[in-house]
Amino acid sequence: MEHIIFLLVMGFITAFVDSVAGGGGLISVPALLSVGLSPHMVLGTNKLQGAIASISSSLAYIRSGKVNTQLMKKIIPFVILGAGLGVFTVKILPSEWLKPIIIVLLILILIYTFLKKDFGKHENPKPLTKGLVTYLIALSTIIGFYDGFFGPGTGSFLLFVFLSTGINFVSAQANSKILNTTSNVVALIIFIKFGYVNYLYGLIMAASGIVGAIVGTKVAVTKGSKFVKPLFFVMTVWLIFKQLLTYL
Repeated sequence: MEHIIFLLVMGFITAFVDSVAGGGGLISVPALLSVGLSPHMVLGTNKLQGAIASISSSLAYIRSGKVNTQLMKKIIPFVILGAGLGVFTVKILPSEWLKPIIIVLLILILIYTFLKKDFGKHENPKPLTKGLVTYLIALSTIIGFYDGFFGPGTGSFLLFVFLSTGINFVSAQANSKILNTTSNVVALIIFIKFGYVNYLYGLIMAASGIVGAIVGTKVAVTKGSKFVKPLFFVMTVWLIFKQLLTYL
């Protein structure tokens, strides 16, 4: 019963944070580890609760009108391909190879976002030319691969990519959440095939996660960039710190 209550609380917090600024895995993965699951089961179970919660968040963002559905239709097939290849690559290469690169990239994102005071605050979208669409497809495919292969920071990377197109934090998070949900679902299907999912714990977290995702999305949409940007900073700093701890 203690595990159930703990996972219900963590599920809500994870989904709330993830729907606003990404980085929910920084909360859910340690929570699942603390109840005694093996590392492989933690990764698969985390994808189960994350996929269900992020689907709820994605639907809420779509209803809010913040998602560019036509653009998403063009990008999603490539993210599916990238995420699938990423999960299978885990079987071949150690994900630890990526850690130094990820830390450097996250630090650069943090510095750039901090120095650009108006970055993501105002809506000034660039025209969706073929070149810009190709840019979004290419980077989203790479990030989808990364999500399947390693994962931490996926939300931050996707958010930054969409912010670079001139849209605000809320719109950027709405679009990145759709793609993050896609990569989560693809990875989940493969983890299920490998037998790396604890359905009881995953569904317990997902139950409260649905509520957390809906509440988080509503807060992001109503409060706007003034709320989303600070939380994005906090989660990115936390992610960098967590990655650095692995070297100590």
